Parts: sequence; C-alpha cells; structure tokens
Amino acid sequence: MNKDLLAMYNKLYLPKLKGLVGSTLQWGAFVDMLDYNIEQHQRKLEQAIDLADVFKAQGAIAALRQLKYLKDEIDVQQ
Repeated sequence: MNKDLLAMYNKLYLPKLKGLVGSTLQWGAFVDMLDYNIEQHQRKLEQAIDLADVFKAQGAIAALRQLKYLKDEIDVQQ
C-alpha cells in the first residue's frame, strides 16, 4: 500500500473506531462474531469442490482475520 494512502487511512478511519475497540464488552462480542464467521467459512473451505469456492472462502477468512486484528492497529496508532 502506498505510504500516503496508508497515512490517510490511519488518520481518517482508525481514530473513529476507538469507541468500538475501547469497549471490552462490544469488542468481545465483535470478536466472537468474527470467530463464528471464520469457522463457517473454514467449513465451506473444507467442503469446497470448485476452485472458485476455495478462493472465496480463503478471501473471506483473510478479511475476517484482518478485522480481528483491528484493535492492534488502532493501539499502535495511539
């Protein structure tokens, strides 16, 4: 990712998400939901026959895991 684009991303979006990651109860519920969705996509991945379905499941899992580590990104920016 371009350095300027990354800096803009960090400046514009990450501070707005501090309320979500700052609340232990909300963040815990969000992570639980992400874990559940990751498990569902892992099952789809295990049962996939078509290569396109494999790629979709892998992409979904990667995106959900990136969201799971959002708190770490925000903590680093503080």
